[in-house]
Amino acid sequence: MSPAITRSITNRCMESAKSRKKPLFVSNLIEGKATVCIVNYKTLDLTRLCLRSVRKFTKYPCEVIVVDNDSQDKSLEYLKSLNWISLIERRPKPDEPGGGYAHGAALDLALAKCSTEFFVAMHSDVVVRRDNWLTDLIGYFDGDKNIACVGSGKIELTPKWRVLLKQATDLKALKRRVFRDPQLLTKFRYHNRTICCIYRTDILRREQLSFLAGKGQGLAAGQKLYFELVDRGYKTVELPPKIMSQYVVHLAHATQVVNPDEFTLPKRTIKKYNRIVDKVMSSAMVQSVLADDSLDK
Repeated sequence: MSPAITRSITNRCMESAKSRKKPLFVSNLIEGKATVCIVNYKTLDLTRLCLRSVRKFTKYPCEVIVVDNDSQDKSLEYLKSLNWISLIERRPKPDEPGGGYAHGAALDLALAKCSTEFFVAMHSDVVVRRDNWLTDLIGYFDGDKNIACVGSGKIELTPKWRVLLKQATDLKALKRRVFRDPQLLTKFRYHNRTICCIYRTDILRREQLSFLAGKGQGLAAGQKLYFELVDRGYKTVELPPKIMSQYVVHLAHATQVVNPDEFTLPKRTIKKYNRIVDKVMSSAMVQSVLADDSLDK
């Protein structure tokens, strides 16, 4: 593990966390194996590309669970045709929120079915881009049983000058530094995102954590879960986007963009998405994956 990554590992062991008694927990999970969970909602083409890339480039022993959030479209038909995944058809309750709530609820369903040492949350608009991606990412756990998760923040193909410009003009970050607003500190506090994040299943179960935690506070799925891991004294590996993007590409906001009748996004966000999609889809790697129908069988 490089010095830069070592420095990114958080280990904020609070005295209260150390002294708190843990409930008796016996793990019967399959060691050396992972469960990759992908949540689908009306993203047929992207989900197909995501799944094919996972199958093509994954060498680490794993199972794949796809949770469909009541798509009722051709993407569900496609998922039913795959015999190498476990499909969970989630039916929301009447008047249940959609969006982030539905995503968190879907991840919780898959976590309950997980029987492996590692649980991988992945968005359907993620494309795996290289061999042994999962093997390499799990390697960042480095055998440390107290590391609860390995992940990253935003994973974007953004020029460095744009990142620096955003940092220089980020008024919310300035307000957090100057006024120390507790609400802003919570909402905008760093967290490994569920875009592509690997968790130790036994820790999530032992701590009885849910991807829906914090939904009443306006937090994203898995955001409060990450805060709880850190605040309870567990280590986390925070990979810089530059490193995570070597393994996966994220087509941000894809679900919203391809379903404009249900979601509204700013025009600049849609333009940014289309620009990234054009770049990714034109790559030789993606074209080869899309052309390989055998990856579905």
